[in-house]
Amino acid sequence: MNQPQIIVYATNWCPDCWRAKKILDEHKIDYSWVDIEQDLEARAYIERVNNGMRSVPTIVFGDGSFLVEPSNAELAAKLEID
Repeated sequence: MNQPQIIVYATNWCPDCWRAKKILDEHKIDYSWVDIEQDLEARAYIERVNNGMRSVPTIVFGDGSFLVEPSNAELAAKLEID
């Protein structure tokens, strides 16, 4: 079984995280959800890629690119969906 090519680093209290989750779910896009409040390694990674900030959601794609706090339009464009 392959791992999802998208990882959503998020928190459970973040409305923007849930908005991104909704878009991925609605389009049946496979992803992993990582709560940075529960996973200290994930939190350290997010701080490293966001210059010390805990910016969520940070969405990492299989090609190595990532989006930080993307708008619906930015996420849709990256995923090539309407």
